[in-house]
Amino acid sequence: MADKKRHALVTGASRGIGEAIAIDLAKEGHNISVNFNSHQKDADEVVKKIKDLGSDAHVVKGNVSDKESVSKMIEESVNKFGPVEILVNNAGIISDNLLMRMKDEDFDKVINTNLKGTYFCTKACVPSMIKNRWGRIINITSVVGIRGNIGQSNYSASKGAIHSFTYSLAKELATRGITVNAIAPGYIQTATVDVLSDKLKDHIMTWIPMNRFGTPDEISGMAAFMASDKAKYMTGEVVRIDGGMAI
Repeated sequence: MADKKRHALVTGASRGIGEAIAIDLAKEGHNISVNFNSHQKDADEVVKKIKDLGSDAHVVKGNVSDKESVSKMIEESVNKFGPVEILVNNAGIISDNLLMRMKDEDFDKVINTNLKGTYFCTKACVPSMIKNRWGRIINITSVVGIRGNIGQSNYSASKGAIHSFTYSLAKELATRGITVNAIAPGYIQTATVDVLSDKLKDHIMTWIPMNRFGTPDEISGMAAFMASDKAKYMTGEVVRIDGGMAI
């Protein structure tokens, strides 16, 4: 259990990696704001799982790409559990295509959700962290933000930009008791990967030395560590969890 119960907001927490992170943080005794945008039933189920663990949680709707929606989400979360002390920027989307076929709106919506969403949520939470001289900001990115990928110029750009955002913000906040780190997962068994064809999965597997996809709990454990006091001297790090894919 954590030394102190904190308020953690996890964006995109209704399924997959976000759900696993929310549950692992709840196991540490923290109160969890479970953000969703499209899957309320799933988010409600995550809250139920957290309460069954003995921690408290609530569902909060919010579109991270919309500044006003983020403001309402943060306000609702703060009213429930107080200032956000642990922020996990997990919400993200893909809209893949080769650059020559990519529509401008597909580029924009990925950048707006993944990159600007991280910016909006972080900017809304940082003032109270500075005031309290304690905070944890954890950005969930992707290994393709490091190595790139065919058909994902928009997604890779958004995640690579978050890495630079992480480095810069870590320097800005280092003397304020706030750490800023990122986790760059490889291919993880989530709904996004499940929809891929068997042929594509087999091709992707040739890139992964461990010869398997990861699981959400193999990401969430690192997030729980980054949120803990054990990681208080760790900031500005991008940790790959990818089965060796980006070696």
